[in-house]
Parts: sequence; structure tokens; C-alpha cells
Amino acid sequence: MCSSDLLHRAGVPANALHLVPGDGRVGAALVADPRTAGVAFTGSTEVGRSISRALASKNGPIVPLIAETGGINPMIVDATALPEQVADDVIASAFRSAGQRCSALRLLCVQDDVADEMIAMISGAARELALGDPRHVATHVGPVIDAEAKQRLDGWIAAMAAQGRIVFRWDDHHRLPAQGHYVPPAIVALDRARDLKEEVFGPILHVVRWRADELDALLDEIAANGTALTLGIHSRIDATVQRIAARLAHGNIYVNRNMIG
Repeated sequence: MCSSDLLHRAGVPANALHLVPGDGRVGAALVADPRTAGVAFTGSTEVGRSISRALASKNGPIVPLIAETGGINPMIVDATALPEQVADDVIASAFRSAGQRCSALRLLCVQDDVADEMIAMISGAARELALGDPRHVATHVGPVIDAEAKQRLDGWIAAMAAQGRIVFRWDDHHRLPAQGHYVPPAIVALDRARDLKEEVFGPILHVVRWRADELDALLDEIAANGTALTLGIHSRIDATVQRIAARLAHGNIYVNRNMIG
């Protein structure tokens, strides 16, 4: 029984709720239909803009659009943060749902003084992740949405590998499901926060290091990336948390916890 059936049984009128599975062509048809009076969308910024243009081109009343699109979603970790807590929260934020959440962690910014320890701990935890059917409670990382997404993510990892930037790659292939579009988790090292210019929508974590005297420069680079959906902060210094939150106008800010809600 699907979720719409359950809602109908709970009393939601059948003519008020319909579940229409499908790909982008189904969504495009619904958006273009003159009877559509409003759209709430969660997905990529590119598709969000496409929906906005389609609605704007229609004759008749202006159709409202509520769009929750993705982002680069950084987490900033300073030297006072608890390594074990950081590792747990990074694993959940970057790899749960195979990184396919609009709020998923994409860019981990770790203070250089503690970066080696933090990255080693995160890599060790990632190595223990179980890939498989997300319907099973033992599964940590499920498949990505389709073959096109897998191809794009595999290509990104290959490009990063060619540059010698792969810090960690889940490689327990005897535990990799035989069927499904699986992308094993990876950690990629970047030189600067500004080097990540697009959302990489999958189980790939990008890591940059920053020195204590570079925090303002780091915040400037993050602010300039054009997205401001979700931000994580790990620090035991309230003044540091307030300084970062005041500089970065992200819609959701999570302090000393995971950042996927």
C-alpha cells in the first residue's frame, strides 16, 4: 500500500490527493497543465529554474511556486569540536540517503590543526557503511536515483582521481549489491572552498582545510558560492558559532549536530 492510499484511508479526499509517479516528463506535464494552480518543488536548482520559466510563460493567473532547491551545504569544524561527534554527524549528513538530500553535506571545512585526525576518523567510519536496499534496516547507503545520476557521479569521482584528490573510496566490492545504481561513498580533498562550484548530488564529501587566521576568508568564499540552504557548525566556542552564523545567511543552521534535519 502506497502513502497516498494510507492518506485516503485516513480521510483525505481522493479528489484532493493524487500520487503520480514518474520522471521529469510527468512533472513537466503537470506544471504545463493550465489547471495547475500552484507548485511545491524539491530538487535541483536547474530544474527549479525550468519550472519557474514554464509557469511564467503560461497565460492566466500567476501560479505560485515554492521551491526548495539544493546547495553546496558546508559544515565548518574548528579545533574545539569533539572528533567523535563530528565523525558521526558528517557520516549522517554526507552519506545517509546516498547524499541525495537537498540539505546533505557537500563541503566539510576542517581547521588544519585537527584535520588529519578528523579525516582519518571519518574515513574509518565511512569504511564500515553498508550499501544495499534502503528498505532493510541494516542499510546505511542506498542506490542513487537512476543510471544517469550514477554515470555523472562516477565521472566526477574519476576526474577527481585523475587529479590525485581522492582521500577515501569505499571499496568493499564483495558487499556491493549486484543490481542497482550504487555509487560507493568517496571523500575528495580540495584546495579551497571556492573550488566546489556546483552541487554534487550523491555520496561524495569534499574536504578543505583552513587555518585559524583564515576563517574570515573561508566565510567569504562560502558566501560567494551562490547557495545558502543548509549550514553546519561544530565548535564549543559560542562566539565562533555566532560569528559564522552572522556572516552566512543560510536558511537552516545546525550547531553541533547533523545537518539533514
